Amino acid sequence: MRTGKGFIAALDQSGGSTPKALASYGIPHDSYDSEERMFELVHQMRARLMKSPAFTGDRILGSILFERTMDSLVSDKYTADFLWDEKGIVPFLKVDKGLADQEDGVQVMKPIPGLDGLLTRAVERNIFGTKTRSVIKERSETGIERIVNQQFETGIRIADHGLVPILEPEVDIHCPDKAECEQILLGKILSGLQQLDTAVPVIFKLTIPTEANLYTPIMDNPHVARVVALSGGYSRDEANARLSKNRNLIASFSRALIEGLNVQQTDEEFNSVLEHSIEEIYAASNT
Repeated sequence: MRTGKGFIAALDQSGGSTPKALASYGIPHDSYDSEERMFELVHQMRARLMKSPAFTGDRILGSILFERTMDSLVSDKYTADFLWDEKGIVPFLKVDKGLADQEDGVQVMKPIPGLDGLLTRAVERNIFGTKTRSVIKERSETGIERIVNQQFETGIRIADHGLVPILEPEVDIHCPDKAECEQILLGKILSGLQQLDTAVPVIFKLTIPTEANLYTPIMDNPHVARVVALSGGYSRDEANARLSKNRNLIASFSRALIEGLNVQQTDEEFNSVLEHSIEEIYAASNT
């Protein structure tokens, strides 16, 4: 994860984002009548991605999973074992429970009941690390500080279980003061890193910055194993174009990765579209 070439595939759509992911894949909301069926369909989509010959550790370093995906099987193996044993891809787990209502310009994470138990199960399922997401909507130094503090506090709990946390304080791409928010965020992250125990490694998942290479000081910190970028609602072409301007910043895309895939495609068509998507994201991640 520190030195490999490639990117992270985010396959961690939760209950709120799964209907959009399925609709993008050609499965409309009215074609399933229960949450259970919805999760079955999205696991089929994820498994199809993972089993594709295009989806390998040659270009994909890691993959972020939803909790149900971690507990599900792909080709008769638990998902994390399939990814590592068959594909050479490092498995991560989304552990947050969604976002609180906006306050002071930000949405912090909701409380995560049973986090320690979930982390214990993650270790048993051979998960390498985790991901926690919060969102900055408006310029607010106190709000951004609150988000960063929460991310670090949660990350330390995760590291105590021997897992590597991906901390994701996202800046909304529609934020009217996006560049200013990113400057504040940079300062708060660097301050937080100074407080970490020397043995704690972290990964940051951040919005592609308005100012190219803004996050280089974070990459240079010895605590930081990697800095990866979310697509944030940009199209794949725009996300790749922005990403390619940032040295050593690699992708961790979700919507941009599955763009163009459809349940009706033959395996040959599906694999061809996925191959093209992976190659473009890989190229943008290696600048």
